[in-house]
Amino acid sequence: MADSSAPTRVMMAVNESSLKGYPHPSISCRTAFDWTLSKLVRSNPSGFQFLFLHVQVPDEDGFDDMDSIYASPEDFHQMKQRDKIRGLHLLEYFVNQCHQLGIKCEAWIRHGDPKEVICSEVKRVQPDLLVVGSRGLGPFQRVFVGTVSEFCVKHAECPVITIKRKVTEAPQDPVDD
Repeated sequence: MADSSAPTRVMMAVNESSLKGYPHPSISCRTAFDWTLSKLVRSNPSGFQFLFLHVQVPDEDGFDDMDSIYASPEDFHQMKQRDKIRGLHLLEYFVNQCHQLGIKCEAWIRHGDPKEVICSEVKRVQPDLLVVGSRGLGPFQRVFVGTVSEFCVKHAECPVITIKRKVTEAPQDPVDD
């Protein structure tokens, strides 16, 4: 039997925005975080613990924004350091928000295919609930882009809540976030 005084452990999968110049959290994960605060946590911050997971997708060719196919080992090291720093800044945003509200939290980074890693981490950590943002892609885009949230709903070993971003915050291209 679960300890009724233990906080509800909510895992949140968070990602960076794909829009250049946009603040680090994507529209979808920021919307999901705000929804969770307003609808679940409300005025009971001590009743919750947030578990923030950021999955970094390895760049297939290793050349993110480089114009050249020539790279030294130092170039690869710098790219990995840059990605690590960006991931830490993303998690810092959410951890700082929780700290200000008095919500316990943990945060970590993993690498790989987001849908697979999220479900694997759910199995490992065993949260009470998984919250993921959804871009609200149409059927055509889902076929070519796929959705992490749909995969998690089907495969995660805990209840999953998907939160669509607000219509007023959707960029021109729904694939952007």
